[in-house]
Amino acid sequence: MPQMSKVELYAAIRRDHRAGMKMRELERKYNVSWRTVKKAVDSVWPEPRKKLPPRPTALDPYKPVIDEMLRTDLDAPRKQRHTITRIFHRLIQEHSADISYQMVRRYVSDRKPEILAASGKAPVEAFVPQTHLPGHEAEVDFGDVTVRLAGELVTCYLFSLRLSYSGKAVHRVFASCGQEAFFEGHVHALRTLGGVPRSKIRYDNLKSAVAQVLGLNRARVETDRWIAFRSHFNIESFYCRPGIEGAHEKGGVEGMIGYFRRNHFTPVPEVDPLAELNEMVDQWDLHDGHRKIGSRPRTVDEYFAIEQPLLMPLPDEPFETGRLFTPRVDRYSQIAVRTNRYSVPTRLIGKRVRVVLHASHLVVYERDVEVARHERLIAKGGCRLDLDHYLEALIRKPGAFPGATALEQARSAGKFTPVHDAWWAQARKVHGERDGTRALIEVLLLNRHLAHEHVVAGLAAALRAGALTADAVALEARKAAQAEDEPTIAASAPGLTGETPATVTSLHEWRLAHLPPDTRPLPSVTPYDQLLRRRRTSGSDHHEGEAQ
Repeated sequence: MPQMSKVELYAAIRRDHRAGMKMRELERKYNVSWRTVKKAVDSVWPEPRKKLPPRPTALDPYKPVIDEMLRTDLDAPRKQRHTITRIFHRLIQEHSADISYQMVRRYVSDRKPEILAASGKAPVEAFVPQTHLPGHEAEVDFGDVTVRLAGELVTCYLFSLRLSYSGKAVHRVFASCGQEAFFEGHVHALRTLGGVPRSKIRYDNLKSAVAQVLGLNRARVETDRWIAFRSHFNIESFYCRPGIEGAHEKGGVEGMIGYFRRNHFTPVPEVDPLAELNEMVDQWDLHDGHRKIGSRPRTVDEYFAIEQPLLMPLPDEPFETGRLFTPRVDRYSQIAVRTNRYSVPTRLIGKRVRVVLHASHLVVYERDVEVARHERLIAKGGCRLDLDHYLEALIRKPGAFPGATALEQARSAGKFTPVHDAWWAQARKVHGERDGTRALIEVLLLNRHLAHEHVVAGLAAALRAGALTADAVALEARKAAQAEDEPTIAASAPGLTGETPATVTSLHEWRLAHLPPDTRPLPSVTPYDQLLRRRRTSGSDHHEGEAQ
């Protein structure tokens, strides 16, 4: 017989008893005692299980003493009330109690709220339902998420801005939760929503916006850049109470981040750049607009269609969300930004440059000209070097090339491929260590004018032909670029479907064979004929005059 609950057992016994089955038969059928059969016949519900009386403990004689101490604390100064340690020591010293600290701690933690409630001095934590008008309020928060970025498990930060009426939320993932990410998240969200809430946006007391919390009220000292940002977008800020007590004041965005993390970041997403992850986040936001929140009768997008026309319009002028730095370039051709170092061209050594730090990247300017751009490092104390920045120095010092840190980072990033290594090895065999390395550096300089994939194709073609000069690689790279820009039907011609022959012509011959078409008109002698006719006419007039 399958295992039944007590309610099911009682129902089965009562059903068989009404069918005429005797008490003894019911006992044997259900393998129970006659008391259970009698109780089932007499009552539909089983009797509740009797609770065992609490076991006595060594603390029982001293519980009234502890209660008296806690009641005395109700009127005592706030800084002179009993702690659990003080109660424990008094019981031992004054009453010679043989008890443990854990027993006192458990009893006080359970009993103290009861005494406060009985005295009427305990604050009643009540939550009042709120109604939000369309287009008036929003909430903002950050939440940490774990992402496998380029094969490495890292912690990123999910920015969320949620409209209170419709529940429409916009998210963005950043490498940090600094002020740059805070501003860029706002700009992305407000542009996606198409406007700014008219009344207020609720915030935590995060350092990106709040420089100082003043007392226990809502007054805050805000940071200068945040004041300028608020003024630009006409945002009215509202700050929640500090700590966990204020979390419920923006519970909508708190719950939204938890929902988004559980439904879209589980399992942990694997991406290469953060831009790829943010494209996925944009699609997830669109998908979440089709869901219903709780028992609401319509979807988020349907409520948002009502709310969007009521938002305030965005300003026409852009706001620079990046933070400005002016570091000096050191002798390693690097600049220090926050806790990390980034490379710049070697010609800037000793000079000051202007750096605009964004949430996911930074841009380096010499005056108003961009000279470097790097993806922002996530970890502290890191170093990101671009091999191209050191080529002018390496062509003078080719011996420093094999052990260069920039070369190792280029290999890790896939910019220095095995084709580069194979061509370099052959060039060193033919030209020697120094000249072979210089030839490779000249090839790397081609990346400033040609696409990376075309240079790699040129290296492969030159390697097959045994042409180990930078000119040969440049020629083959231009051929690859021309073949991509001007597709031909040579692949469909018979006899050309196999592998391309490994032949390399000189750069001079190739240039002569690929001269641009001459669109000038052919030379004409018509103007000269006109001059001859005019001279012949003037000569005949002169002879007629002599005759007269």
